[in-house]
Amino acid sequence: MTEKHIRALIERWVAAVHAGDLDTVLADHTDDIVMFDVPPPHDGVRGIDAYRDTWPPFFRWQASGAVFELVDLDVTAGDDVAFAHALLRCDTPDGLARNPETRLRLTLGLRKENGRWVVSHEHHSFADESGDEQEVRDLLDGWSRDTAARDLDGLMATIDDDVVSYELGAPLRYVGIDEVREVCRAGLEAPGDVTFELPDVAVRVHDDLAVTWGLDRVTVDGAPTWSRGTRVFRRTAAGWKLVHQHLSYPMDPATGSAATDLTP
Repeated sequence: MTEKHIRALIERWVAAVHAGDLDTVLADHTDDIVMFDVPPPHDGVRGIDAYRDTWPPFFRWQASGAVFELVDLDVTAGDDVAFAHALLRCDTPDGLARNPETRLRLTLGLRKENGRWVVSHEHHSFADESGDEQEVRDLLDGWSRDTAARDLDGLMATIDDDVVSYELGAPLRYVGIDEVREVCRAGLEAPGDVTFELPDVAVRVHDDLAVTWGLDRVTVDGAPTWSRGTRVFRRTAAGWKLVHQHLSYPMDPATGSAATDLTP
């Protein structure tokens, strides 16, 4: 019966947040509430007055069409203390369309005061995906080191067996790791120093897929050339692997030839 009562309290609070009903949002909270929210301050929001002040900006965002919807809720209760953890859909429709699995994580601590259950602690968070992004960036940095060291095996270790690559030269496509290995081997055997850099690459990660794009600077024997590169990686048991890349030069409309002498 207690867990059912607490569940109803939390469901009422979620509905009030979505509706922008401040009185109901505050109603079942202690005066000394401590909230660890997604935005700063990093040491938390402390006290009911400070807690109250966090909600109007959120309500304005909600009113723009955002969603605040309970997906999953679990409650554990003792005689005088209880806790609950929940997952919620919390984003705009466009945001949820791009990332439908995104969830706000919520933990609540409750205590009984004068026979009434009240919330004394809230912790809100989203999963931090920056670690995945950094792994992909580290892989790309490794390509630069392996190129400078002419380490063909090192480069191949991060390429999927079924990779499809659209290279700068013919044929139209290279399929499979053996064909791509030969392209890389030829590049590493060029005369003089060979370097590969992505000075300003963008990285986006979602679940087990990552996409990167940016300008590639390849230097062979002291002569740098800039081209465009888009790459797709998938997460495997052995780490991130390249499954597709698309390299190109812009076309010079006056000549119809590749413009290989452009710089950013």
